[in-house]
Amino acid sequence: MTAPGSGAHTPPPPTPGGPGTTEAPAAAETAPTGTALAPDRARRARRTRRILGFAAVLAAGAVALAALNSGTRHGLLDPRSADPYGSRAVAELLKDRGVTTRVVTTAREAADATGPRTTLLVTDPDRLGTRQRGLIRSAMDLSGGRTVLLAPGSHSLTDLAPGVRTESATEADTLAPACTLPAATSAGPAATGDDRRYSTGLPRATACYPSDGDPTLLVLPAGTGGDTVLLGSGTILLNESLAEDGNASLALQLLGSRPELVWYIPSLADADPAADGDSEDQSLFDLVPIGWNWALLQLFVAAALAALWRARRLGPLVTEKLPVVIRASEATEGRARLYRKAGARDRASTVLRAATRERLAALVGVPASQAHDPATLVPAVSSRLGDGGHDVTSTLFGPTPSDDAALVALADHLDALEREVRTS
Repeated sequence: MTAPGSGAHTPPPPTPGGPGTTEAPAAAETAPTGTALAPDRARRARRTRRILGFAAVLAAGAVALAALNSGTRHGLLDPRSADPYGSRAVAELLKDRGVTTRVVTTAREAADATGPRTTLLVTDPDRLGTRQRGLIRSAMDLSGGRTVLLAPGSHSLTDLAPGVRTESATEADTLAPACTLPAATSAGPAATGDDRRYSTGLPRATACYPSDGDPTLLVLPAGTGGDTVLLGSGTILLNESLAEDGNASLALQLLGSRPELVWYIPSLADADPAADGDSEDQSLFDLVPIGWNWALLQLFVAAALAALWRARRLGPLVTEKLPVVIRASEATEGRARLYRKAGARDRASTVLRAATRERLAALVGVPASQAHDPATLVPAVSSRLGDGGHDVTSTLFGPTPSDDAALVALADHLDALEREVRTS
């Protein structure tokens, strides 16, 4: 296949400095030697090692910081956590009053630890699976101690507090006791109403801190001498809100009525995937420990600073002269091979015809602006030809060749047509 843009002839190998040779300055004809490139490679290697070392130091620092943070931040309502949403403050106050706190993460551990001298606190009842709820219910019936359920919903109330219904929450958070429960009357207003309200027809149930007529704290006596406390919000146990209103007093009285406190934080193994709709709304970042969030933030900032540092070192684009002499025939053959590999006969034939039309227009005196106009170019070319049987219109403006052989034939016809016009 004849290469496009070269007419119908394949140029002979050019001589150095002759036509068809792309000349480069003398200084650029000599390719750089390996000795000249060695210092550049060494500099790049040193720069790369420095960047990798800097990144390694940042990564190690971030991991260390995350590990240190993870040791003191255990999440929401955790008595070991000093974070604003942890509960270390209330655990320390209980310790000062002689109450020992034991943290458990499985329902079996929680059930085995309960007894008449214990208070069992379940921080997320709705997260429990069916088997776990059964274990906790059995412990509640047999222990004779107190069980505190934080914000249980309809999913867990059926098993853990039958006969109690949950109502929608209201905007009110700090509420007055409005009951005769000693713990509530001595504590006064407390933040119990920002999550759930309850309603029940059970006899002897004590309803406190009502919101729109429904209590946010409900105490249900048990036949074994213990009781069950339904607390509509865990706000009174948080570090950030413990000192507000009567939160501390109410929390200490509800959790400190027995000398031992079993603090049950359900683990993933105890979770019921279909239980809590709120867990489905959590994003990936909600599940990442707080310490690792800070580590990721530091890595992101470090990466941004490194990008800015490297971007400042990049100057404007600099043109570079070719280090070798390139023959025009090599470029022509390479382009032709690309056309052939892509099967671009349409593009190749279009380029061949366009180049021939432009050269013929110059030979027959047709302006360059009208070189591709059949009505102008065809009569001018035909007038320079004899009776050679050339179909000028089909040759210069015909359809795309159907195969490579037809494309080669077209190149030959264009070559013959141009040669005859030149010799006429």
